[in-house]
Amino acid sequence: MEMPKPGDAHKKLAALIGDWSGGETLHPSPWDPSGGSASARVVNRWVVDGFAVVQEYEQRRGGKVAFRGHGVFWFDAVKDQYVMHWWDSMGGAGGEYRGGFDGGVLTLGAAMPQGGQARTSFDLSQPGAYAFAMEVSPDGMRWQPAMTGKCRARPAKKTVAKKPERTVAKPKGAKKRR
Repeated sequence: MEMPKPGDAHKKLAALIGDWSGGETLHPSPWDPSGGSASARVVNRWVVDGFAVVQEYEQRRGGKVAFRGHGVFWFDAVKDQYVMHWWDSMGGAGGEYRGGFDGGVLTLGAAMPQGGQARTSFDLSQPGAYAFAMEVSPDGMRWQPAMTGKCRARPAKKTVAKKPERTVAKPKGAKKRR
């Protein structure tokens, strides 16, 4: 039996793949009443033979890690929706965000455990960059920004090849020094 292969819907997630960094603005929200600025590093990689993307997210404020998150993006063919399962350092039970692409923008929404709605969007329309927004709403009608940011692809690390150690061949019959 031949194993299934990722389809066009899965391949749309390829725009997420990479090592990203950028600046963020945290708007006053239920999670951060005062808001402020932060920096982020995001690493997205393929898993399970191209059927899903794993995201590792780290936010820094004041030079220290302030927040971490772990997401898994995949395509639910039965419901014809993209899904992101999310867990973070706020210690909640995790969330399931669902939605789809509109052009190059992936928008996913979820009910918040404390009530109301959350939605997140990833504008993946520009190669080498993406914009991110998290919004909250008490009723799914009136939305306010919670966090916005822009990331750029981080350059690949250059690896320096080690020079081979130089060895000197000893002539045949040479005696070892003591």
